Amino acid sequence: MTFLGISGMQYSGQSLADARILLAEDSNVFTSMIGARLKELFGIEVEICRNFEELQLAYDRSAEPVTLAISNINLPGAENGEALEYLIDLSIPTIVFTGTFHEGIRDQLLAKDIVDYILKDNVFAVDMLAESVARFLTNHRHHVLIVDDSPTARALLTSRLKRFNFRVSAAESGAKALEILKKNPDLGLVVTDYNMPDIDGFELTRRIRSVRGSHELRIIGVSSSSNRLLSARFLKAGGNDFMLRPFIDEEFYCRVNQNLDTLIQIRSMQGDRKPAAA
Repeated sequence: MTFLGISGMQYSGQSLADARILLAEDSNVFTSMIGARLKELFGIEVEICRNFEELQLAYDRSAEPVTLAISNINLPGAENGEALEYLIDLSIPTIVFTGTFHEGIRDQLLAKDIVDYILKDNVFAVDMLAESVARFLTNHRHHVLIVDDSPTARALLTSRLKRFNFRVSAAESGAKALEILKKNPDLGLVVTDYNMPDIDGFELTRRIRSVRGSHELRIIGVSSSSNRLLSARFLKAGGNDFMLRPFIDEEFYCRVNQNLDTLIQIRSMQGDRKPAAA
C-alpha cells in the first residue's frame, strides 16, 4: 500500500484493512464520501453509526477492539455531545469530524484528549480526515525520545505523543538520553529541552550529531526562554527545528509530523539510490 497525504505524509507498507473503525456521523453525504475514500485508499470497511443508539450497538455487538472512532460532536439521540463522551469514557481513540467549531469548542475537544479534529468547512476535509486516520494507524512505526529534567514537562509531551499513537521513551537528563539512544537505534526523533543541569540541549544535540546525522535522526529543541536567539543556536548545533514554550497542540503535532515526514522521504530516496543486487 502506498499513500501520499495532502500535507506531505508518505506511507508505503502493509495494508491498513485490519483496523476496526467506527464512523459516528448522521450525514449520508459524508458517510458515503468517508466510507468510499477509506476503502479506496486503505481497504478499510468502516462501520457506520448514524445515531447514538447505533454507536452503542456497534460497540456492544462485537468483542473485537475498536482501533479508532471518527465522530461528529452531535448525533441524533446525543445532541449535547454524549456520543463523544461515550467514546472517550471507553478509551477509544477518536478523531472529531465537525462543522461546528469555535475557540471554546476547540479547547473542550483538546481537554478530552482526542486524537485530532477535522473541520468540514473545505473541499479537502475528507482527504484531511483520511490523512489523519493514516497517521494514527501508522505512527507506531515512529519511536520518539523526550528529554527534559522536568517530570511535568516529560509527562505532558509523552502523553501528547502517545495520544497520537507514537512509541515514546523519556529521559530526565542528557546523559540518560545518550544511553537510551545507544540502546535504541530505531529512534527517529528527539525532542529536547534546552535548560538541563548535566548536559544542556545544545551540547546534547552536538553529541548526537557526532554519531547520527539528520538523515537518521531528527532533533527538535524546545525552551520556555524568551531569548529568541536560542533557535539559531539549536540549528547551528545540528538541530532541525525549534519551538518556544508554551506551544499549541496543533503546532507541536504538525512540527513532529513534518520532521518525521522529511526523515521518511530521505530514507526513501536513499533506498532508491541503492544499486540493485547482482
